Amino acid sequence: MPLKIVTVPKSKNLYMRGTIAGQSIFESTGTANKRIAEEIRRKREAELWNETIYGKRAVITFAEAVTAYLDDKPRSPATHKYLLRLLKYFGERRLTEISQASLKGAYAAILEDGEEATPATKKRAVRTPLQAILEFGAIQGWCDRPAFAPISIQSKPKKFLRPDEATQLVAHAALHLQPLFVFLIGTGCRLSEALDLEWSDVDLWGARAVVWQKQGNQRHIDMPPCVIDWLKRIEWREGHVFRPVTQTRKGSVIGERYHNSARQYGGQIKNGWAGACRRAGLPGRLREWIPAGQTSLQSCFVPDFTPHDLRHTWASWHYCVHRDLLRLQTDGAWSNINTVTIYAKLMPEAYKDQIERWWRDGPCVGNAA
Repeated sequence: MPLKIVTVPKSKNLYMRGTIAGQSIFESTGTANKRIAEEIRRKREAELWNETIYGKRAVITFAEAVTAYLDDKPRSPATHKYLLRLLKYFGERRLTEISQASLKGAYAAILEDGEEATPATKKRAVRTPLQAILEFGAIQGWCDRPAFAPISIQSKPKKFLRPDEATQLVAHAALHLQPLFVFLIGTGCRLSEALDLEWSDVDLWGARAVVWQKQGNQRHIDMPPCVIDWLKRIEWREGHVFRPVTQTRKGSVIGERYHNSARQYGGQIKNGWAGACRRAGLPGRLREWIPAGQTSLQSCFVPDFTPHDLRHTWASWHYCVHRDLLRLQTDGAWSNINTVTIYAKLMPEAYKDQIERWWRDGPCVGNAA
């Protein structure tokens, strides 16, 4: 019995009803327009017959795969942003139709610089999220595993701070950011892990904290004495450990927590970070622009360092002190030991005593902030 368009009491939308290959179908077309509903019926009926003959892999679209992927488990804001861009381009295209040849059109449609975008941008904004969807689809049996050509990206040298530079950064940071910076330098946590940290997961006596990775996994981190000392300076003991502070005419207003940001390079603390780096004398550049609709020139300091570089700092210090790659891999929660080998020669051994003193006593901070 082919599908027919029918009306349903108390519903403005038209429905499809019928039986295809023994499968009873009763679905809304999502519209009250008879012409559009008829087009939807024909398309749906063809999909059902194709699915009957060739299986689901013949009809699953990119949009359906994205929906299933996001429903499978929580994804980061950045992942949602990238998938939304891909969704606008691939939309109803079937998974089985997407291949290496599809990337060229995707780059042109999605990226501001199109084919001229850097390899890192192509990989981050298009290739990686697209591959994730196709990998997920392959696991479900909807398509073959993707076979994309590798994208060669020139590795950049890891930036890290020496102990004196770390002290200057903390000393010139806003008061509410100082404990956060000490925590990042002393534990090697990612910024997202630190900003999600709650007091219920902190054991000051045992010098241990539990943080959650973006994959939903928890890990236990040891906190050196300097971190314990700076955490004790925070006046609240409930909710999130690190909180934003806004200056108003009536004084300082403490927020409940930092919210997730899809922006890169520590968007949650972007202004505070840039100000601390500038006042500390760390390298950077002055960005100037004229806002749309205005005539006056505006500028801001863009530091060469990012908050994530504090994790690189901790890792380079860790190896300088312990000389143990396996321990560094475990303490930093890296899945591949090859990732941590880059930290083996970053920090000269001459800094070992300074690092140990920094982790023990913390930065000597006056009223620079």
